[in-house]
Amino acid sequence: MTTPEMYAQHVLPTYGRFPLVPVRGAGCRLWDEAGRSYLDFCMGIAVCSLGHCHPTLVEAIRRQAGELMHVSNLYQNPLQAELAEEINTHHVQLPGKIFFSNSGAEANDGLIKSARRFGLKRPQANGSQRYEVVTFLQSFHGRTLGAMSATGQAKIQEGFDPLLPGFRYLPFNDIAALENSVRPETAAILLEPIQGEGGVNMATPEFIRAVADLCKKHDLLLFIDEVQTGFGRCGDAMGWRMIAPEVKPDGISWAKGMGGGVPIGAFWLSDRAVDVDGTALSSLMGPGSHGSTYGGNPLVCAASLAVLKEIREKELAVNAILQEVRIRETVRSWNLPIVTEVRGQGLLLGIALDPARIMVPEGKTPALVVVNLLMDKGLLVPPAGPNAFRLLPPLNVTDTEVDEALAIIRTVLEELGSGD
Repeated sequence: MTTPEMYAQHVLPTYGRFPLVPVRGAGCRLWDEAGRSYLDFCMGIAVCSLGHCHPTLVEAIRRQAGELMHVSNLYQNPLQAELAEEINTHHVQLPGKIFFSNSGAEANDGLIKSARRFGLKRPQANGSQRYEVVTFLQSFHGRTLGAMSATGQAKIQEGFDPLLPGFRYLPFNDIAALENSVRPETAAILLEPIQGEGGVNMATPEFIRAVADLCKKHDLLLFIDEVQTGFGRCGDAMGWRMIAPEVKPDGISWAKGMGGGVPIGAFWLSDRAVDVDGTALSSLMGPGSHGSTYGGNPLVCAASLAVLKEIREKELAVNAILQEVRIRETVRSWNLPIVTEVRGQGLLLGIALDPARIMVPEGKTPALVVVNLLMDKGLLVPPAGPNAFRLLPPLNVTDTEVDEALAIIRTVLEELGSGD
């Protein structure tokens, strides 16, 4: 029985999977079961920060697997403490505390719960709990019921009513809409510095500053979803700092690139005081308030430590900026009408397409047409909404690999454009 046949018989059909069966990876390369090589600029959707099977990560997993893979969070795991210190000291660079989960959706669920705990501590004027989290249209925060309810996309939520109450969606980058958005029950605002899945839509500095100012004015929590943007992907350890570095969030969520391929997520809460008695925000989630059986176990913490130290010590965030410049300059030099824009920051880039120049079969989008053609030519990239595709190579991608990917993209887009 073939792999597709086994999927059809045994696996829930929750994904629209491409007809590709990967079996081996090394660096920026991926091989399928037929032995064909691909240049991978998807990287598990921004997960494999160091590429496939990086020796440092492989050795960290191998060594830890031979010592201790899992213990309960009833006990103190030294690697979890070391990873939290690494993140706080070298990446967030603000005083706070961390909870480790298994995914970005779980991390965002933790922020949502933290907002409600904060709303209990800092209630409405009539004494009622505040609970509402304001998010933005075209956002994506995950697929659990809580994270899905926070996501401002009808296509994600369709068929799962009733959603979790307590969310409202505003237009992204619309300061005017933001200014009159706060209600008595509002407790927090959650945003992505760059909406990756929603189309690689980048928040403006003015917008992030306006959100921060609104949170201070109305005693709200400012939450930043760094699941796809964090840990060097956008040219800094934290994506928001590339846009509005003076802003200090109250909570941050992560996953994807922090583990290089192992399933790990986390959320961070600030140590700042939230009342006149000096109660720290991070103290509101006390014993019994949240938990995860697998979250932050020794194996994933060893892996994440290896990844984050490699990113920091090799200054891979700098490479993300340098490669962004090369990609933007090269795409601009093509002067292809089919390309309307290059969006994003660092190595979270979206190439936006003119849908009028692409023949689209029924049931497909312009982005999917291009993504499939690129895969046929040996380059893997994910879509970003209906009219754009993402470039998400590893943070240590080389000039040669970027040039090869761009040559493939140019060939495909020129061929599409010649069919006008």
